[in-house]
Amino acid sequence: MTISKIAEAAGVSVPTVSKVLNGRADVAAETRSRVEELIHRHGYRRRRGPGGGRSATIDLVFHELDSAWAIEVIRGVERVARSEGLSVVLAESGGEQTPQDGWVDSVLARQSTAAILVFSDLAPEQRARLAARGIPFVVVDPTGDPGADVPSVGSANWNGGLAATRHLIDLGHRRIAVIGGPRHVLCSRARIDGYSSALDAAGIALDPRLVRTGDFHVESGRDRGRELLLLDDRPTAVFAGSDLQAMGLYEAARELGVRIPEELSVVGYDDLPVARWMGPPLTTVRQPLTEMAEEATRMALTLARGGRPANLRLDLATDLVVRQSSAPPAG
Repeated sequence: MTISKIAEAAGVSVPTVSKVLNGRADVAAETRSRVEELIHRHGYRRRRGPGGGRSATIDLVFHELDSAWAIEVIRGVERVARSEGLSVVLAESGGEQTPQDGWVDSVLARQSTAAILVFSDLAPEQRARLAARGIPFVVVDPTGDPGADVPSVGSANWNGGLAATRHLIDLGHRRIAVIGGPRHVLCSRARIDGYSSALDAAGIALDPRLVRTGDFHVESGRDRGRELLLLDDRPTAVFAGSDLQAMGLYEAARELGVRIPEELSVVGYDDLPVARWMGPPLTTVRQPLTEMAEEATRMALTLARGGRPANLRLDLATDLVVRQSSAPPAG
């Protein structure tokens, strides 16, 4: 399939098809839709030589851009992009798990080399539009199951939840709570599954009252933490599903006069730089965020050059980093 054949089938000129391929705005919506449908139906992909027709940019989009977590990802993408002589264009989807079509339009207009999506995904028609222009994308820490054909990079979340909970069990804790992230997010479910598996292996019954759901941010850690600490039979330890939620839990403990780790042990998740400066320094599961972003960028560039990575799904290892926020239970 050639551009001229697409133009003939759509009843438009070759320059019009070229404008659609280049993401130009000066094409009527109905015409654009007709051309896009033909491109998708016939599987047309623009031929590109090494770097030919591409701008020296990588697009990086977050569903939310408001935490130290995002900085670690940006650092990883920028490190690889800089080594390849590329620039990073940063965007936010305003809390939506799928970017708006306007973001796709801008990527097409720039003719970016590749796109990295963090905690997000694309609608099928958006994927088709990028594919038609030969612009690959990779998902970092996908919200749900991205599918076998979608390149993605995550971490061993189940193992992380297991290691965090086993650490607390080994210290002697039996009443262990968890503050997870959103229920619909894959990594959150995996961490809670690891938590429950560790309890089960140790013969400890899971108390549903000790399982709370947050949103990975400080405020939810504080609010869910306060709920847990106000229980008549409060937990002696809490596994927080993110370092930011652990920070919120610290604040709830401070407000209620609960000392860490003397009266409450806390384990976080991520190992953000701030974790070592918390008071006391936070025991946490290190999620290799910067390395995840680096691997995603390398994968995207391999695809952009016409190669195929050995694996389209990578899960990097996690490690438990023990600091001063966890200790045996009092008494």
